[in-house]
Amino acid sequence: MSPFALTRTLPADATAAALRADVATGLTRTPKELPPKWFYDARGSELFDEITRLPEYYPTRAEREIIIARADEIATATGARTLVELGSGSSDKTRHLLRALTARNALRHYVPVDVSESALTGAAEGLLADHPGLTVHALVADFQYGLHLPPAPAPRLLAFLGGTIGNLRPKERSAFFAAVRAELAPGDALLLGTDLVKDERTLVRAYDDAAGVTAAFNKNVLTVINRELEADFDPDAFDHVALWDAREEWIEMRLRARGALVAKIPALDLAVHFAAGEELRTEISAKFREPGVRAELAAAGLETTHWWTDEEGRFALSLSVPVPVPARAG
Repeated sequence: MSPFALTRTLPADATAAALRADVATGLTRTPKELPPKWFYDARGSELFDEITRLPEYYPTRAEREIIIARADEIATATGARTLVELGSGSSDKTRHLLRALTARNALRHYVPVDVSESALTGAAEGLLADHPGLTVHALVADFQYGLHLPPAPAPRLLAFLGGTIGNLRPKERSAFFAAVRAELAPGDALLLGTDLVKDERTLVRAYDDAAGVTAAFNKNVLTVINRELEADFDPDAFDHVALWDAREEWIEMRLRARGALVAKIPALDLAVHFAAGEELRTEISAKFREPGVRAELAAAGLETTHWWTDEEGRFALSLSVPVPVPARAG
């Protein structure tokens, strides 16, 4: 078997069709809204990598601290022979897990799942250079629209890192956890990264840095729409806004129109009107508490067996296993 295989479960035109649908729906509703996945073209990915290195943005450092400190423990607890990573991107933090799993469990299979074929291919080249015995089966897929994993040696560890779960609303998280549970067999496990509730100042600064990198990242969604849908948004006509919603316990990123304006999107035959001060919500990032995470996982049939945080208690990794389904009587 070749050390690298790539399977595309997304149709070739799926991304373009999804963008058209999201823009047509999101910019004609009240309030206006777009999903955060449209930040991530090549430039958006570069900006996000820069964000992760900013002093204000703690989640990446905090999660990496936990992974480095607990990788051997994770390997021992799971005995995983296959690592599956959802939203793998560059697979940067995963390298620490791969080292531990390979050393302890003779892990030989890695299944990264991402919407970006170029990101999957680039990450695989580096991983195969570092782990010559590794088999990488990459999936070009959007796990929010169906999670179907290829056959792989058991037990499997399914990793969903980076706090990305926070971009989903409660009902979406419930559906996601149910889909994960349906894929997991006895002996498999879920490793989940969750950003934790903390003081408002720390949270807002993480999404509104002094250097303005997050502002550029937020406005990049307008550049994507301009390029892909022939629109004429002026990113400079909007201000970046980051707010903490204490009731929902999530951060919202928004773009606020500096004045009344009309943006034309010829590819959709659409004109989008903004009043002065009107906002377009581009991301929610929910923050969590341990009891809530355990409860959401339990509702989907997943039992949390381990809970780890960084030394400052800013971020958590949890390990969960599927609860056996009782056999029906008769």
